[in-house]
Amino acid sequence: MPFLTKLEPYLYALMRVVVGFLFIFHGLQKMFGMFGGRAMPLASLPGAASVIETVGGLLIMIGLWAGPVAFICSGEMAVAYFRAHFPKGTWPIQNGGELAVFFCFVFLYIASRGSGRLSVSGGR
Repeated sequence: MPFLTKLEPYLYALMRVVVGFLFIFHGLQKMFGMFGGRAMPLASLPGAASVIETVGGLLIMIGLWAGPVAFICSGEMAVAYFRAHFPKGTWPIQNGGELAVFFCFVFLYIASRGSGRLSVSGGR
């Protein structure tokens, strides 16, 4: 749709902000036990994930180093899928891993695009 093409840089920025914002909540669940989560020791694998999710989500949301940070977050979600979900079944719809797969591939896309417009890093 031609009119959406003109809005593409702004829609990408909106996607980056929303996805980063949602990712922060997963980190806060593990880091502080907020939003129905359980606080995990920072010196554990879930604790390290909480730091990646909270800090990574914030950096992606504001568009600071979004490319490299999204690459790290994508990897974290791939690890989360194969460690926590895949052992329960092959397909994400069966093993509850849809969100991990979704975040993994959205972050991979953000890693390929970088921060874009309306970002702290000014479009790099």
